[in-house]
Amino acid sequence: MASEMPAHIGVIMDGNGRWAKNRGQNRSAGHREGLNAAKAVVKAASDMGIKYLSLYVFSTENWKRTEDEVSFLMVLIKSYLKKEYQFYKDNSIRVVHSGDLKKLPADIQKEISTVSEQTASFDGLTVNLLINYGGQDEIVRAANKCIEKGSPITAETLTASLDNPQIPPVDLMIRTGGEKRISNFLIWQTAYAELYFTEKLWPDWTGEDLQKAVDSFTNRERRFGGVK
Repeated sequence: MASEMPAHIGVIMDGNGRWAKNRGQNRSAGHREGLNAAKAVVKAASDMGIKYLSLYVFSTENWKRTEDEVSFLMVLIKSYLKKEYQFYKDNSIRVVHSGDLKKLPADIQKEISTVSEQTASFDGLTVNLLINYGGQDEIVRAANKCIEKGSPITAETLTASLDNPQIPPVDLMIRTGGEKRISNFLIWQTAYAELYFTEKLWPDWTGEDLQKAVDSFTNRERRFGGVK
């Protein structure tokens, strides 16, 4: 029996640097083009009626990159958050954040908080931006929240202590750029996700590519460890 439409799609947006290198450009050009692809995919997800879309924007490991690249990415993230409010409003898109907010620059923290507050009442697609995010880090922080509350650590209490416990588990996890690993992405939430890997680099992605991934998902049979 085919699956229904995924409620929650997670995307590891990989390949910006290689896209730029293939064109003789610097990595910054790839990140800029990747941002355009992200907007196109967000719009497509919204039009398709997807409820939740998690985008891996900046991982806890990405701090290892060069200072110039990290600085550029922070500026790009800030500018995107500031200028896209009308896009969110026009499409009734709610924006939330996952990751360790306190370890981000103060101006980025402010922009994330502002856009989250501005879009909190929107009832369409929820876009979960993973910025300074690591799956292991989130689980550790959730466990520490349980300890601070004096709660036993169970699957239920840990889930309730995640960054966005209101968001359901990932149904479909997409990774672009040809790599076949999850790279510390929503480890807890992807336990039973269907995986979709593609060679296509992220800046080349469009809404049509998202539709292909969703079509692949709907043709799969999900058993969650059981038998049908």
